[in-house]
Amino acid sequence: MANVSTRVVSTETMTALETAINRAQEYFMRGQYPEGYWWGELESNPTMEAEYLLLTHFLGVADSQRWRKIANHIIGQQREDGTWGQYYGAPGDLSTSTECYFVLKMAGIASQEPSMKKAREFILSKGGVPKARIFTKIWLALFGQWDWRGTPMMPPEIMYLPTWFPFNIYEFSSWARATVVPMLILLSKKPVCPVPDAACIDELYPAPKSQINYSLPKPKKWLGWQGFFYAADQILRSKEKIPWRPGREQALGRAERWIVEHQEADGSWGGIQPPWVYSLLALKCLGYSADHPVIAKGLRGFEGFAVEDGDTWRVQACVSPSWDTCLAMIGLLDSGMQPDHPALVKAAQWLIKEQILVGGDWQVKNRKGPPGGWAFEFHNDIYPDTDDSSEIIMALDRVIVPNEKEKSKAIDRGVQWLLSMQGKSGGWGSFDKDNTRTFITKIPFSDFGESLDPPSVDVTAHIVEMLGQLGYRGDYKPVMRALNYILEDQEPDGCWFGRWGVNYIYGTGAVLPALKAAGEDMQQGYVRRAVHWLLERQNSDGGWGESCASYVDASYRGRGTSTASQTAWAIIALLAAGEGHNPALEQSIAFLAGTQQPDGSWNEPYFTGTGFPGYRTGQRQKRYLAPGDSGFQDIELPSGFMINYHLYRNYWPLMALGRYKEFVKVK
Repeated sequence: MANVSTRVVSTETMTALETAINRAQEYFMRGQYPEGYWWGELESNPTMEAEYLLLTHFLGVADSQRWRKIANHIIGQQREDGTWGQYYGAPGDLSTSTECYFVLKMAGIASQEPSMKKAREFILSKGGVPKARIFTKIWLALFGQWDWRGTPMMPPEIMYLPTWFPFNIYEFSSWARATVVPMLILLSKKPVCPVPDAACIDELYPAPKSQINYSLPKPKKWLGWQGFFYAADQILRSKEKIPWRPGREQALGRAERWIVEHQEADGSWGGIQPPWVYSLLALKCLGYSADHPVIAKGLRGFEGFAVEDGDTWRVQACVSPSWDTCLAMIGLLDSGMQPDHPALVKAAQWLIKEQILVGGDWQVKNRKGPPGGWAFEFHNDIYPDTDDSSEIIMALDRVIVPNEKEKSKAIDRGVQWLLSMQGKSGGWGSFDKDNTRTFITKIPFSDFGESLDPPSVDVTAHIVEMLGQLGYRGDYKPVMRALNYILEDQEPDGCWFGRWGVNYIYGTGAVLPALKAAGEDMQQGYVRRAVHWLLERQNSDGGWGESCASYVDASYRGRGTSTASQTAWAIIALLAAGEGHNPALEQSIAFLAGTQQPDGSWNEPYFTGTGFPGYRTGQRQKRYLAPGDSGFQDIELPSGFMINYHLYRNYWPLMALGRYKEFVKVK
């Protein structure tokens, strides 16, 4: 990765650089688990705890001490204005605040408390429960706090539709699919689990419940898929009034079998919280008791996702050991650690054992591809993902292990799987191939998150970078197709959209190193536009930052308080583009060195990871939506799901510092 020209810097700068690297390396040496992996917390928003608490009430396994600790955590997340939000610094979100308010009442917090009064005033100012998202209304309906009439119709007979039919469960993204199947049961059974009168939330309605209009909003345009699905919903409602429903029980049985077959070894579904809780709720509806092996296994699994901190308890939406491990390895390697260092060898051996050599849902669209990917989590064999797999291969390729033959086989299997997952566009999605049927996003159900997993530039760039590291260049057909896809997706001002990280800094930070690895001429005009875009957005403190709000508001593109992770992405991108001797980089290195804490870490409360931008389609929009447009969301991102990876603040800066060191020498 060394550049031909180096930048001469002062002894003071070099000392600060080396000190920061040493501290960060020591931080990771202290944090490695005995098995060889690294694993940091994945922070999201308090609906995770709220829905877990409601789940335990529904299953009849509530623990008063845990509820108290969950309530303490949720109270600790409340802002001064009484709200709860989707990410650090976000405006209050109606649905998140509604769920938190409800579970605090469930946990015994009185509505007369000043903090509850503030929350209630905010919720009512936004229209109250009737204006909450569909998933929040489903949760409330489960406990008699919303009428099931105000939820969409999703008949379980969908389970009969074959994979070749345009509309079937495999046209949804992996995470949406694992949510939709149990939801078919819940929306069919419409169960109601009573709650104490003191926990009811009638006060969050702007009018008496008898005056509420529970019908779903009518589409603004009847021509198109939105109108079609609305009409289908109305027809299904009429048919539901007929008691004779041939095939209904068999359809429910198919959904039940699908759920049971898709439970992972750790008790989860898809390795993520939403389908996990919905699957347990659905099985309870079908008569499964709390001590049934599937339910019991599911409940035990949450213990591995939980963080108990003093008198609080929280649950992660997901865990990221594979991702954290490979990126920590790359950071250590970039910063000068020898490739045969025992810590790296142990990490590599753990990753090799984690490779998935069995089939999964990805085979529905990719029947010929051989298994060989890796999952994000400890246990998620059904859903390996391409992004993790590419970064893991890059890490393994650079480490020297005792059994090099075994490592080479793992890399070869991983590469073959990744090549088989390339889509028609030349790009890669994360879990499925060509998961792009956008009409799926028009169902009334889809007002939260993403229903699809289309190709994204950041994932594609990581795979191109991996192929480049292994020796493949732009004349290799898969790389050529991927480069064309990346170039076509460049924004007019030179940056790239970040699907899985915030946002344009992340996308651009992924693309430029990939272009260099693939052998592209980094002096080309489109590369220079990206460099110019990054340099224009450097903050006065030398760092870079970007708010999650950039997903919905153009004024936030590449703009925000400087963070360690986003500064690192910009540095890595600029180094790849040959800007190692640009004074802007020395300023950014000074920012990282100056903000590092004595233990070698960085403080980063801002969310720089992305779960869902909330676009439903899962890909960048052609234009920013305005109020009144279908699918519009404001900067609170009510349809989004943002993430703070607690190790992002540490291994990305370590990579950046290490790569910069290769460009400099003592003055």
